[in-house]
Amino acid sequence: MAAPHDSTGPAGASDASLPLGKDVAYPSSYQPDLLFPIARQIQRDSLGVGTQRLPFVGADNWTAFELSWLNLRGKPQVALAHLTFPCETTNIVESKSLKLYLNSLNQARFADAAAVRDCLRKDLSEAAWRGSGQTSSIGVRVIEAEDFDAEPVQELSGLDLDRLDIECDHYTPRPDLLRSDHSRAHVSETLTSRLLKSNCPVTGQPDWASVQISYSGPPIDQASLLQYIVSFRNHTGFHENCVEQMFIDIWQRCAPLQLSIQARYTRRGGLDINPFRSSNPQTLPANIRTARQ
Repeated sequence: MAAPHDSTGPAGASDASLPLGKDVAYPSSYQPDLLFPIARQIQRDSLGVGTQRLPFVGADNWTAFELSWLNLRGKPQVALAHLTFPCETTNIVESKSLKLYLNSLNQARFADAAAVRDCLRKDLSEAAWRGSGQTSSIGVRVIEAEDFDAEPVQELSGLDLDRLDIECDHYTPRPDLLRSDHSRAHVSETLTSRLLKSNCPVTGQPDWASVQISYSGPPIDQASLLQYIVSFRNHTGFHENCVEQMFIDIWQRCAPLQLSIQARYTRRGGLDINPFRSSNPQTLPANIRTARQ
């Protein structure tokens, strides 16, 4: 059994106990202490984003595809879970630790799906705010098997940037590629691409995503925007950080009046992570699943 993580460090635990990229025994009993929080501010510092007031609002929508437990008679149950972590939480939860935690539920007995939901909410909320002195609930919705057919699969809406025949020769983030035309009338448009790729900062494994950018303001040059998206190809960063970097770069370089960005990353380890950031408070986008997820 893993020892409880120290909550005194900025990420909620020492890097030595980080499970990502290591051989770890899968748990055979319920272990909430497996959850490993990583302070958001560690990567926000590199973006010049301070701790007092964030320049965006939003959340990270996770989907857990491998959720199972036993009912009170010992019969296995299966479900999906949608998890919503507000971007204001002190920490993100490292993805492999979440997978291990979810697997620790496999032999745990619960009265019903509502009890599982309450358990997830309690444990994930504690990890997300650990070390901050704050408390707030993470959004958790458990989808039981009889409702699987209602889970939508569709592509992100918007004008497809990938239609453009562009030359690409930059594969680390280049915000200087971004351009907008302040001499033209303002527009409101939604642009999409399936060409976002970054790399896990711990394992170096590729992370693939579709991205949707909605804005109003001076028209953004679409070719330069696609080149900028492609420039993340060799970048190492967590999903959440990549979207926040894109938001900051576009906000500063193109000066839109309003801006929203969401990325839907393909799943790894039975989990997908889908960050959303916006300049204006609004309803979170529907937690659809794209074909690649």
